[in-house]
Amino acid sequence: MKELLEIYYRGFAEKANWEAVIADDFRYVGGDMTKSEPLIGKQAYIEVIKRFSQVFTSMRVKEMIIQDESACVIGNYDFRFPNGQEINGNVSEIWTAKNGKLQSLSIYFDTLTFTNNTKR
Repeated sequence: MKELLEIYYRGFAEKANWEAVIADDFRYVGGDMTKSEPLIGKQAYIEVIKRFSQVFTSMRVKEMIIQDESACVIGNYDFRFPNGQEINGNVSEIWTAKNGKLQSLSIYFDTLTFTNNTKR
């Protein structure tokens, strides 16, 4: 699990080469607290990250706790929003792994601040 996360976050911070560790039937929940149904599929998650990558300028892992095939990561992000607002924020990221790939991710963060700064 640790190696998968290290590969993922190294690539994620560089905005390249993170997709190889994602399972084809990946499950993602996040970005809207009113929707608890997962988005299914590696390609669907890649599309989410394409949009998200436009608003963060850098990221680093602040804390990582791993237990067997589960992990909790606190990612610290520097955001630059389309409205010009720049903030730093933490995102709680809950992972599972299966068969040598990252299988699922649920994220938790301040959705109100994010939404208010990404409105067009």
